[in-house]
Amino acid sequence: MSVCTGLIVANIYYAQPLVILISREFGVAESAAGTISFCTQLGYALGLLFLVPLGDKLERRRQILVTAAVSIAALAAAALSPNLLVLQVACVLIGCTSIVPQLILPLAAHLARPEKRGSVVGIVMSGLLVGILLSRTVSGFVGAWLGWRAMFWIAAGLTGNLLFFMRLAFPQSRPSYTGNYATLMRSLLTLVKEQPLLREASAINALTFVSFGMFWTTMVLHLSGAPFHYHSDTIGLFGLAAAAGALLAPLIGGIADRGNPRVAIGYGLAAVAVSMVVFFLWGGSVAGMLTGIVLLDLGQQSVHVSNQARIYTLMPEARNRINTVYMTISFLGTASGSALGLFVWDRFGWPGICIMGLTAVGLAFTVYASTYRRSRPRA
Repeated sequence: MSVCTGLIVANIYYAQPLVILISREFGVAESAAGTISFCTQLGYALGLLFLVPLGDKLERRRQILVTAAVSIAALAAAALSPNLLVLQVACVLIGCTSIVPQLILPLAAHLARPEKRGSVVGIVMSGLLVGILLSRTVSGFVGAWLGWRAMFWIAAGLTGNLLFFMRLAFPQSRPSYTGNYATLMRSLLTLVKEQPLLREASAINALTFVSFGMFWTTMVLHLSGAPFHYHSDTIGLFGLAAAAGALLAPLIGGIADRGNPRVAIGYGLAAVAVSMVVFFLWGGSVAGMLTGIVLLDLGQQSVHVSNQARIYTLMPEARNRINTVYMTISFLGTASGSALGLFVWDRFGWPGICIMGLTAVGLAFTVYASTYRRSRPRA
């Protein structure tokens, strides 16, 4: 499950190091080509909202296989795109069908013993996070040596192999929801209304993801310009620094099992804030960028994994819908961060990105502090 989540979620992020190559081929501005990052993340948010809740109603393995099959077609369409508009539409579809990890995570939580649920979620999340981060490294090298279209063909082939593997290895599950789709979707609003912990976790995560999305979307533009002037293969190597932090996700999940996961969330928010300061002061050096990336991704995963461990304890029969609310709001944060990042980059450059990222995590701290007293007795 960890391997599958990593390789499938990577489909969303392959395009990011390829922005410069795509802008040159289509003859558009780099910021215009950068909208493909926003398109994939927007598609992911739409898939989370409209497809993931079906995991409580449909047999999960079948839904996973059908969604992965459509993803292969979307990746092939991206590889064949004749212009930027077609590529943008294909990227929305890629994002929409890359929600398979969010179907796997509730299944893993369902299969795990309660006292091990945080660790299990952490193990699966480590695969997801490593996939997100190493996808940029792989994509950068493939783009530099084989061209940006080759990356989408390779992704389609990998997803095809995973489709065969998942059909053989994944267990079937019995759906717990018997109502119709309209009632299922309305129940999402009921969950938001009745679960304060879900609202809190989603808000904190979304604001943290704004900083995360803003950085990874504009980092390519920053590293391709002065003083670095790096090509896509070199830019992709920076994903290795982030992957080192992602491997700690099982440890963080274990901490959430043993104590109050809000403690890990607080430390995670502090790490993200410090990373933005490091980017602002030393973002013109390789050492500064690497240090900031490790802090950013370690902090982000601390917030994310700990929040997931918390929400999966709420209603076992509604885990897919709870995950839908949480992840939809989170990735709307990522998509907003990407769009805001491109806007800020055009007007204020790298310093503006760092200041806006610090502002977003500051708002997350505000939510965290304002809900702490209410949540502490329950924890």
